[in-house]
Amino acid sequence: MAYDEGLAERIREHLPKEVVEKKMFGGLGFMLRGNMVGGILKNELIVRVGPEGYEACLEKPHAKTMTRPMRGFVMVEAAGYEEDDALDNWLKRGLEYALTLPPK
Repeated sequence: MAYDEGLAERIREHLPKEVVEKKMFGGLGFMLRGNMVGGILKNELIVRVGPEGYEACLEKPHAKTMTRPMRGFVMVEAAGYEEDDALDNWLKRGLEYALTLPPK
């Protein structure tokens, strides 16, 4: 299993219809206007929070650097998105950052 399909379904329910899916990095990415909002790798959530929000997000419970650290992207362990409100908060961060970027 490359990514958690149950998590993918939950994410789909929280994101606007304009967000498209793309298989990437052996997982699944979610894109808005050509920019990555976040994704899934195995059972972990990836969120693009941007370089300015990166350090603060790493201080949140269950957030960590990616296996191959990419500044501006954090991984969130399953316990960090278990509740729908927590998942929604992470996805809002990714959407907000994606909307600051020019469309590709």
